[in-house]
Amino acid sequence: MTRNPVETAFRAEWPALVATLVRDLRDLALAEDVAMEAFTVATDRWHQDGVPDRPGAWLLTVARRRAIDRVRRSKRFEDRLPLLIEQVRDAEGRQLDPSEPTRDVADDQLAMIFGCCHPALAVEAQVALTLRYIGGLTTAQIARAFMVPEATMAKRLVRAKHKITAAGVPIEIPDADNIDDRTEAVLAVIYAIFTEGHTGSDGATLVRGTLCDEAIHLAETIATLRPQDGEVRALAALCLLTDARRAARVDDEGLPVLLADQDRSIWDKSKIERGIRHFAASHTTSRRGPYQLRAGLAAVHSTAPTYADTEWHAIIGIYNVILESGPNAIVELNRAAAVMEASGPEDGLAAIEQANASGQLDAYHYFHSARAEALRRLDQPLDAAAAYQQAIEHCDNDTERRWLTTQLNSLSL
Repeated sequence: MTRNPVETAFRAEWPALVATLVRDLRDLALAEDVAMEAFTVATDRWHQDGVPDRPGAWLLTVARRRAIDRVRRSKRFEDRLPLLIEQVRDAEGRQLDPSEPTRDVADDQLAMIFGCCHPALAVEAQVALTLRYIGGLTTAQIARAFMVPEATMAKRLVRAKHKITAAGVPIEIPDADNIDDRTEAVLAVIYAIFTEGHTGSDGATLVRGTLCDEAIHLAETIATLRPQDGEVRALAALCLLTDARRAARVDDEGLPVLLADQDRSIWDKSKIERGIRHFAASHTTSRRGPYQLRAGLAAVHSTAPTYADTEWHAIIGIYNVILESGPNAIVELNRAAAVMEASGPEDGLAAIEQANASGQLDAYHYFHSARAEALRRLDQPLDAAAAYQQAIEHCDNDTERRWLTTQLNSLSL
């Protein structure tokens, strides 16, 4: 099916268009309004006249002309008017060099990303703004992805935009002293989007593909804008290598398929190849950190020909390095799962229980399901059943609850 050229342009041009208009207008709401008006004009004009050679430049000129009309009616933006008029005349009076604006647009987009993920905003607002203005999703699409009413998501976006204006949140690239810390916040938002898509915290589906796709798009966008940052490249690798298994992660009934049972022939090889390229690049760049280690785990899994060929001791070693930065019960639980594969269920069960020595994982359903699996392998079905019951009790995802129930029912009691 051929996609509408305006829809194609929206996906490709929206982030750069809004980012440039925000730089011009210093107002996110106005920038969004005139950008949308430009796409509305394109819907009519491109149908009649055909798609211009440079859709992005065409849209920017139309949006700026609409902005001039708005600015003339508002005293708030009087200082922006001369610049806008000059920019429109310049664009209409000569053929722009396609390579000319690349650096400015990249800087505008990077500034927009940092603005959307500013620490003055709540995390839910950071996520919504990032998906809207960097990912280019509509309010309705974001609402569907997070399974909330569209009106709820619309209010969330409005509140976030008001917060940006009222608090004076800067849409700019942080200075050299702060950019690494702020980049970590951006990566945390993208990873939160991916994690929610990869295994929904609640709802009826295990995987929300839209969120996974958007997280990958965002991660690779940041990698293009900051290719010298090892953690940025590592996050892109982590998302791609993990998502490459998407098609094999659920069966025909939508129930989870464990890694050991997945059909590796339907893993997405192109994503694995892209992920490995990002991962390799992350080792040649300036900054290294936790995403590089997590990407290393994903790389070991993604390149193992079979489950039996997985280098479990390498995985344990990576988890050991992660834990050097401080105790983390969930990381310890994941390490325990690798211990069970490398050394057997008895050692695995001991490591699983040690991971919850502080009781932090009492309400974490993956702890109980991991413990149930170890007990199943140790031929202790009654104890395994009790652990599955606890996992079901603490699980909020309908699909995972159904799978846990099938595991419980399969025990020979």
